[in-house]
Amino acid sequence: MSQDKVKDLSIDILSNNWYTLKRVNFKYHRKDGSWQSQSREAYDRGNGATILLYNSEKKTVILTRQFRMPTFINGNPSGLLIEACAGLLDLDNPEDAIRRETEEETGYKVGAVKKVFEAYMSPGSVTEILYFFVAEYNEGMKLNEGGGVAHEQEDIEVLEIPFAKSLEMISKGEIKDAKTILLLQYAKIENLV
Repeated sequence: MSQDKVKDLSIDILSNNWYTLKRVNFKYHRKDGSWQSQSREAYDRGNGATILLYNSEKKTVILTRQFRMPTFINGNPSGLLIEACAGLLDLDNPEDAIRRETEEETGYKVGAVKKVFEAYMSPGSVTEILYFFVAEYNEGMKLNEGGGVAHEQEDIEVLEIPFAKSLEMISKGEIKDAKTILLLQYAKIENLV
């Protein structure tokens, strides 16, 4: 944080269970020149990466479907969410992490990946930066059925969807995941598929 805008920073750990929930107390230098004491909570889950696999010849994309508890408790009756493959970086760089996640979740082994941008997805409460990638896939890259890693309790369904249908699924509310919508819109704008 900029030292001229923030001072007297202190952090309390509220939870360190699944990830780390912090309460951050600080003084913020307002544009009127005054210093205001503030307190915010920030959820630190590490940074992540996501990828859209596309096949320009078949005009398809690979997406996943899995249960997401936060969507379930916020009104998604099944808790299932259709998403682009994604995962945390852990100790890897973004490119290596997304290659690992792609193989674990989808069963495809990709070599070349193209970083298209990075973004904070929920900057009001989550520290994560998400790195966005695209890569072309073909059947020769498929090593296994994917589905995730058992010890991480993943139970992921791999979907191969016509690209045009994936765009329709956004407007019908069948795809509600922000990272996936951003990648599909990127693919449309760039005429990848």
